Amino acid sequence: MAYGPVESGTVCPDTGMDTGLAPDPSRGVFEQITAVADAVLYEGYLLYPYRRSSTKNRVRWQFGVLFPRQWVEADGPVVPGVSGSADSWYQRTECLLRVRRPGANVRVRLRHLQTQRKQVEEAGPDGGHRPVASLRTDDGTVHLTFDEAVPRETEIVVPLADLLHGGSTVPVEAAAGEDIEPLPGLAGRVVRRREEVRASVTLRAERLVDDVFRLRVRTANAVDGLEPRAPRDEALRRALVATHTLIGGDGVEFVSLIDPPADLADEARACRNEFTFPVLADEPPAGPVVLSAPIILPDHPQVAPESPGDLHDAAEIDEILTLRTMLLTDEEKREARATDPRAAAILDRVDTMPPEVFARLHGAVRSLTPVTAASEAAPPAAAASAAAAASEAATSAAAASAVTPPAAAAPGAATSAAAGRAVTPPINAASAASTAATAAPEATPAASTAATAAPEATPAAATAATTPSAPAAVLSTTPVTTPSTPVAAAQAPGPAPYTDPAALFPVAATLAPTPPFAAPAAAAAAERPVWWQEGADDGLSPTTETVLVDGVSVGGGSRVRLRPRRSADAQDMFLAGRTAEVAAVFHDVDGSVHLAVTLDDDPASELHTWYGRFLYFRPDELEPLEPATPPDEPSKPAPAAASARHSTTDSETHRSGGR
Repeated sequence: MAYGPVESGTVCPDTGMDTGLAPDPSRGVFEQITAVADAVLYEGYLLYPYRRSSTKNRVRWQFGVLFPRQWVEADGPVVPGVSGSADSWYQRTECLLRVRRPGANVRVRLRHLQTQRKQVEEAGPDGGHRPVASLRTDDGTVHLTFDEAVPRETEIVVPLADLLHGGSTVPVEAAAGEDIEPLPGLAGRVVRRREEVRASVTLRAERLVDDVFRLRVRTANAVDGLEPRAPRDEALRRALVATHTLIGGDGVEFVSLIDPPADLADEARACRNEFTFPVLADEPPAGPVVLSAPIILPDHPQVAPESPGDLHDAAEIDEILTLRTMLLTDEEKREARATDPRAAAILDRVDTMPPEVFARLHGAVRSLTPVTAASEAAPPAAAASAAAAASEAATSAAAASAVTPPAAAAPGAATSAAAGRAVTPPINAASAASTAATAAPEATPAASTAATAAPEATPAAATAATTPSAPAAVLSTTPVTTPSTPVAAAQAPGPAPYTDPAALFPVAATLAPTPPFAAPAAAAAAERPVWWQEGADDGLSPTTETVLVDGVSVGGGSRVRLRPRRSADAQDMFLAGRTAEVAAVFHDVDGSVHLAVTLDDDPASELHTWYGRFLYFRPDELEPLEPATPPDEPSKPAPAAASARHSTTDSETHRSGGR
């Protein structure tokens, strides 16, 4: 085994010692995905309005926190789960890898924050100092007492063969320390104190078949002596915060646990991941690097090029958060600058942002596909259906959570997005509703808050069919490739050109010609798509509608088992096989059907039903457990709140409705 020398938990440059290992290409890939890893490291570090006085900034450090074991288990053992927002003393990552050549080695980089107390002290007349909450110096600068954090890294390299025989454990330490910064005019000083944090990283591997191995990485807090009933703030000073792991190597290739190959599906299902979840973090299709994070991400997450910097809040998109930050008062900005250097950096970036950079936050066209001759000749009804399906993909992606996993781009579908810090990939226009994210029971709000789509300029509908789509999430799952000429123009810096709203709907280009002047108005109305005609949804009642599933009539009150399709996202993996009750059947404008369900084992199911918050699945993703209520018996009605909140618009067809 070889690993760089460590000082205060931070990996120092390699000293040039001969490790006996071949050069590892994954080390360079680690650097390429630093932007994604940093977004995880600082998620929730400081939230808008970035002031100390804000309530949301008084309870911090929510993701990947590994406390001392005696503190976190004071009331009993922790309950293992995939949620990284739950308090724990360890993280466990299991992933699959293929060996591509003899002598393969594994590289693991542990990253976390070490908290430090920033205490402002005022100088006294006797030459001493006393702690104060704030202090204004003669130059008008305000200094505030607040908690900060220091990033730490530890890197380990070990031959894979060594992990097959008992594994290996490496101690990790972030030393205690104190830094003193004098303030101008001898007004006082700022003292930053850190307490020692100790942990261990254990690596093991087991051979599954000839060239396939299961790798296990377990990180545990090793601090002893903390009082079990100590306040949380005190325990945080001895904890690893925002803990996550980068795993790579030389001569190995990792397998996706979200969409594993068919021959490894059982092995992938058997992997146990606790308080973290691993995804492929490099360019597809190969997988030499895995990011195991306390926030559930899709495979191949990326930072969108439109985002000029981190805002530490994946629940918002950059444009909205930037506008709101611009509107802070001068007094609020002064407090934010005094709160934390990272808050000051955000304000500086927002206040000096060039117009062309800000314009890029409004939207970006990722790809355009020309309308084919076949689609141009399609009848109006078919064109309307295609347009509605694309619109469904757009609105579903807009409402999808920040952790939405990837889906293949649908032919003929174009995407546009408003840049933001959320983890949101493009959505398949043909199956957007079925692949939109469902937050797991343990999923956190910051990792699953919905964003808003912004339509973007597109060429004329006769040339290309485009749709509004998901927010240009800072973590996008599709690499930006060289676009065609029209796309390049759309992505150029500066304000987007005006686009006729009619150009956003391909159906406008395929409708029948306008009737002659003498034709009655009814003839023109008849040319409209079915869903556009008045009264098209007359007679539809979501709470009493039924749909055939495997020959069984399913409707409100039916019990089903969830069977997400193989293209399902990471969230659906945690719902597969669970039972649920159907609340309503919804028909979309394109003719597709979705069933709103609540989980049987969700303790908050009654509350979700009252609010009208359901999970949505297509009929082919459900397995009936019992027949629906006979037609001559009244169906169990959904609450009025649910009926009021759920129309048949396709904006409601994402997995976690009403979010």
